[in-house]
Amino acid sequence: MIIKICGIRSIEAAQTAEQYGADLIGFIFAESKRKIDVATAAEIAATVPRPGKVGVFVNQPLPLVREIAEKCRLDYIQLHGDESPEYCSALNRPAIRALRVGNDVTPMMFTDYPAEYLLLDSFVPGQPGGTGVAFDWETTRNLIGRPRQKFLVAGGLTPENVPDAIRILHPDGVDVSGGVETDGVKDLGKIQRFITAARSAAERNRLC
Repeated sequence: MIIKICGIRSIEAAQTAEQYGADLIGFIFAESKRKIDVATAAEIAATVPRPGKVGVFVNQPLPLVREIAEKCRLDYIQLHGDESPEYCSALNRPAIRALRVGNDVTPMMFTDYPAEYLLLDSFVPGQPGGTGVAFDWETTRNLIGRPRQKFLVAGGLTPENVPDAIRILHPDGVDVSGGVETDGVKDLGKIQRFITAARSAAERNRLC
């Protein structure tokens, strides 16, 4: 089970994620209330060697994305816009492709895309991600079954509900940002509780 803590903006949050066993930490370089500047992200990335580093982008120029990836030593590029398969292939790094899941979800949404992982996130008009809203896990599972590609789940996850998301969808990983914040700031205790809850739920799924 891959656990990703996204929207990292401080060394303390990154170190807490590393300490409690997060697999990935995410830096948002697109327009967002959690956007981070490149220099700060590079500094944070250098302090926590173990978790993989993910950069989140939305329809940004390919040369800029490549430049930021080099400076911050990103392990993955996460795409939340209308980036084409050709764009994804040209990144020269593993990609995570976000798909916004709404009431009109269909199996055709989950066609092959040259990404290492799909990221199932909630559809909210005008927001490419980071909605803080959970989509309907039961309906999505019934409609699509299990995507052919490996996938992560995001959208409205918290330490309290992540066990249900894992039990229902059996994802390859989970991705959280706002659900481990208090008043818009990463809450170190919530990060710990989220990671612990996700690990326990994944182990229960494995044993079932």
